[in-house]
Amino acid sequence: QVQLVESGGGLVQPGGSLRLSCAASGSLFSSSVLAWYRQAPGKQREWVATIRRDDFTFYADSVKGRFTISRDNAKAMMYLQMNSLKPEDTGVYYCLLNYIQDYWGQGTQVTVSS
Repeated sequence: QVQLVESGGGLVQPGGSLRLSCAASGSLFSSSVLAWYRQAPGKQREWVATIRRDDFTFYADSVKGRFTISRDNAKAMMYLQMNSLKPEDTGVYYCLLNYIQDYWGQGTQVTVSS
């Protein structure tokens, strides 16, 4: 069984930065594809970024050049470094681990506001 716990969310001004973390339990981490999703109020959950087992990364156009996804297999941790934050980045951010099936964290709130 895999459990994921996000942390690092909070309130930040436009132009600021945050680093989200996701801690995973279980032994599947290094063999898994990892991703971040977010859900803004009143909107559907949307994909943000993915990192493959070979560390190849993919980003949504809306965050490309501002966000960086990374992983530390030794610590079973994944990260999302978010720079140049905009109000439209506000939402609940979820980490996802995919190994045969999807496992989700509980989410962490990010609010970008002055």
